[in-house]
Amino acid sequence: MQRVRHSKQRDAIKAYLLSTTSHPTAEAVYKQLQSDFPNISLGTVYRNLNFLVDHGEALRLDMGDGNDHFDGNVMPHNHFFCRKCHHVLDLEMDGINHIDVIANAGFDGIIEGHTIYFTGLCPDCAQAKMP
Repeated sequence: MQRVRHSKQRDAIKAYLLSTTSHPTAEAVYKQLQSDFPNISLGTVYRNLNFLVDHGEALRLDMGDGNDHFDGNVMPHNHFFCRKCHHVLDLEMDGINHIDVIANAGFDGIIEGHTIYFTGLCPDCAQAKMP
């Protein structure tokens, strides 16, 4: 088994993801860390984000806007994507794990989980749209 090398940059990336609910892109993480790590490259940020995702320490969210967004909260929860400002928000709601049972009822394979993104207008964009 290969030993994973400790990295201050990876620790900083993970700490930043845990400190925010903004679901940043790799570019946003890069900009956030540049003051503490002036020599960090965008490639290093991408590699470390991929490492965290591959090791179950972060989530990668593809919201359909052409950017991967990252979340340090790996506990099951749902997300909302604003179609206007492209913000990604956590939704506070009861679990919907029963949807796996419903989906599996008409499926010959095995459903092991689901990913659902809710879309629409966030509170700020919805407020701006009102006359």
